[in-house]
Amino acid sequence: MSLGMIVVVTAGLGLLVAAAGLAVMWWLRTRSIGVMMAIVVVVAVAATLAGVVAITMRMIIEGPARDVVLSVIAVGGLVGLGVAFVVARRVVAESRRLVAAVGEPPFTAPRGLPAELQAIADALQEAYARERALEGARRELVAWVSHDLRTPLAGMRAMAEALEDGVVADPETVGRYHRQIKLEVERLSAMVDDLFELSRIHAGALRLSRARIGLADLVADTLAGAEPLARAKGVVLTAEAAASVPVEADAGALGRALRNLVVNAVKHTPSDLPVVMRAGVESGMACLSVSDCCGGIPEEELSRVFEVAFRGEAARTPTADGGAGLGLAIARGIVEAHDGVIGVVNEGPGCRFEIRLPLG
Repeated sequence: MSLGMIVVVTAGLGLLVAAAGLAVMWWLRTRSIGVMMAIVVVVAVAATLAGVVAITMRMIIEGPARDVVLSVIAVGGLVGLGVAFVVARRVVAESRRLVAAVGEPPFTAPRGLPAELQAIADALQEAYARERALEGARRELVAWVSHDLRTPLAGMRAMAEALEDGVVADPETVGRYHRQIKLEVERLSAMVDDLFELSRIHAGALRLSRARIGLADLVADTLAGAEPLARAKGVVLTAEAAASVPVEADAGALGRALRNLVVNAVKHTPSDLPVVMRAGVESGMACLSVSDCCGGIPEEELSRVFEVAFRGEAARTPTADGGAGLGLAIARGIVEAHDGVIGVVNEGPGCRFEIRLPLG
């Protein structure tokens, strides 16, 4: 028999066996991975065996020679099946160990798994950790917002009842009560606005109207808007912006992010000390920064200042003097929606918050 004929015969038989094996695997596709591995080995051995047997018969090998060939093939097939069985049992056992770990919260990735299963376990552990952190943040946010709502609502109710019952009658006190109620309503409205904006960011519903803008104009507008607050606090607010730093951004949204950083900086900087805004280009990125004199943030809290509902003293979110305390979380969401990054470092007498965006 020629070499070409041998190749044709073995290839044809191999394709038939492979097709049958694929059909069986499809039929058993929901079964254990051990069954899949056994089928793979059986297909490989069967394809080899079929080819060798066909060639042996074609070559009319008789007697002991044929028995030896067939015996060697049979032993090889049994060895292959045995190895496949052992490997499949280990894979199945490790898979069950991973499943058992998932079913026992808090999830901790088991060690010593095969590489692919270990990667899955590590990814699951990270996902569970993020989910626990988000759940904790949600609970903290609900408790905190409930507290911040209860206080002004109780005050407004008391003042409204006093006005309604005539307990307060002199014009000066009545006017003061009206002004205080209006102020509390404005604070509550700002809190609701912040919560709504944050919910849009987390839901991926923030829609940006991008246009080519210059950071110098954005800094100038933010400076003008924050100047009254800085003047009332006695803080020196200045800006240093390069002449032309173009970016593709939503001017309103990015302006809000920068304004949140500036307002936080002003509120946490003592009187007569500076807050400086800067805009320029660094390492091929557009850079906006806000430097203050707040005294710095503890190193262990630097990574948490942008978390929702983080209320550490150094987190610099507004509290009783207005806002919902979500300014930094909203700023991060807006910056990330612009494909940028936001961060904070301790620098000099205070902190430097920095926004980096792709150049337009």
